[in-house]
Amino acid sequence: MGFAEKRSNYWRGRYKTAPGKHNTVVDSTGATIKFATKREAKRAADEAEIGFRRGDVRDPSLGQETFGEYASRWYEAQDLAASTMQNYRRHIEEHLLPDFEDKALAGILRTDVALWEKKERASYAASSVKTWRATLHLILADAVDEGLIDANPAAKRRGRGKRAGRSADCGPEKVVTDALGALLIAERAALLSGRDDEFVAVILKAYTGIRWGEIVGLETEFARRGSVRVEWQLYELDSGVMVRCPPKDDSYRTIDAPDWLSALVADHVARTKPKPCPCHGRTYVFQGQGTARTGGHQGAKLVDVARRAGVSTGTVSNVLNHPDRVREATRTRVELAITELGFVRGGAPTEHAAHWRRNGFATWLFHPATTGWYPKKASQEPRPVPLLGDPFPGIPVRGRNAQGRADACWTAIARGLTPHGLRHSHRTHMEDLGTEKVLMDDRMGHIDGSVSARYAHVTSGMRQRLLAGLTQQWEAALDARLSMSPRSPVRALDTLLRARSAAR
Repeated sequence: MGFAEKRSNYWRGRYKTAPGKHNTVVDSTGATIKFATKREAKRAADEAEIGFRRGDVRDPSLGQETFGEYASRWYEAQDLAASTMQNYRRHIEEHLLPDFEDKALAGILRTDVALWEKKERASYAASSVKTWRATLHLILADAVDEGLIDANPAAKRRGRGKRAGRSADCGPEKVVTDALGALLIAERAALLSGRDDEFVAVILKAYTGIRWGEIVGLETEFARRGSVRVEWQLYELDSGVMVRCPPKDDSYRTIDAPDWLSALVADHVARTKPKPCPCHGRTYVFQGQGTARTGGHQGAKLVDVARRAGVSTGTVSNVLNHPDRVREATRTRVELAITELGFVRGGAPTEHAAHWRRNGFATWLFHPATTGWYPKKASQEPRPVPLLGDPFPGIPVRGRNAQGRADACWTAIARGLTPHGLRHSHRTHMEDLGTEKVLMDDRMGHIDGSVSARYAHVTSGMRQRLLAGLTQQWEAALDARLSMSPRSPVRALDTLLRARSAAR
């Protein structure tokens, strides 16, 4: 039976759990109960031993493992996609361990979780905190399954909490844009990058709704005539490594593409002649930019000078290397553009990175294209993109005193729009066209688990109606852009505008 053990100024109860092994009577948090008398300690020890033998009392030592120790064991036991493992690690190390690392599993209370969540919500978005709490809930749920704790303190009970008229977990509404907005953003992104790649990529994303990792990981063999096959994605880890993995939730799918979109992508591939990347040995439709374009280099490129002067890059090269081969009027125009743009020979990168970086693309291309402003970065405050207003819609000015040499700036198109927002926009456009839900889910890579979905199937008629509707939206956007200016400094768009004008 149990027995009482004298300590310095109190008695504690002890009972046998195995040959040569004894446990101490503890409270619900795992702390030793200090009894004032020997009799009380003995009685509690007897009750605890009886309960232990009947299985009513769990071995209290199990719950004394710290959260940090268990979380480390738990993480090592997971065998998930690299992206999921990275997210779990970030959640644990950056948001859970600072508050729970040294706490015993049995000592984590609902109030501790509530206080942690309240503190996190004061600094982070509610949607992010919800994600981190879900990770905490998952870890503690596994601890319950292993018998380490009796209940999950991170589980939310229904009907509890502050009523605010709207869910506290509700994030801000996603910003979307229409077909013209997507076209203008694509044009600006190409002007900011100094090449047509970003124009083609933004248009492809806006009219197919594919995810960022899927467009970065789009291999040339899957960009087919009349369709785009989503077979792989490239996921960027925190270390900068690009992991080639299946699409999210195994959403393999073939997305129908209008003829004009297939031609746009095919022309891009034929023009850029992509080669296998050094990291995966695969040939991708899109390359990243040189590191200088998303980092330190701010100078004008050769193509910027050519666009400003209204000549080809070959002509600019001749002005720089063989001026005697160029007519005087053309040479004067090119030299003026060089002066206005602050072009420096050798200042632009000659090699492109193998792949886009999510943050670089969003920060230095997409955000300025949608808002007309460069974001705050280190010591630099937000500032408008400096432009030379002619030709429309303006040529970004780079180099020393760019703001002083500018004579125009862009207005915002869709403030708050993100690259992922183009996916939301595509779904919205399909809703506007009256597209059947089964086709929208198929195109977006979503799974509908309802009973009705088991009886609904995609037909060729549905596909043709959607492609016709997307083509109408595209042509309307081209007409609207044509009314603003008949030409564009972006070569791919300029070709489309001239063809559209001739077809009228």
